[in-house]
Amino acid sequence: MAEIVHDRSKLRAIIEEAQRAGKTVVFANGCFDIIHAGHIRYIRGARLLGDILVVGVNSDESVRQLKGTDRPVMPLEERLEVLSEFRSIDYLIPFAETRADSLLAALKPDIHAKGTDYTQTTVPERDTVLSFGGRIAIVGDPKNHSVTDIIKRLKKGK
Repeated sequence: MAEIVHDRSKLRAIIEEAQRAGKTVVFANGCFDIIHAGHIRYIRGARLLGDILVVGVNSDESVRQLKGTDRPVMPLEERLEVLSEFRSIDYLIPFAETRADSLLAALKPDIHAKGTDYTQTTVPERDTVLSFGGRIAIVGDPKNHSVTDIIKRLKKGK
């Protein structure tokens, strides 16, 4: 069961200790509003890159800013509870920003994993990751799953 950590400095200390022990720390992030196969494949791909997987989860307000006023479908605490049961995730941390730059700068993971809707050069947090010597990895299956599409299908009754 993944540990939910709300304190960035506490999680940074955990990451530093792991890195001193020679472990590779991977960071992934997202809204994770309604879990689907694309999320599973993204998290699985991120986990395969290292020893410890930290997942940042957007706050309700940042999801609204990114996805619209009718989102999230599930509130943050429920999204964290669902994700905490994923055996491949070690730590979860919520964040209020729409991008993970400040969280990445605070945590300094070895690898920042992003989904296949990005490339090495289009990752929004790219400059931040490179500034502390991290690297970027693109993982998961082709981006053909989305909560937005699931909601549209449900509204159409299909």
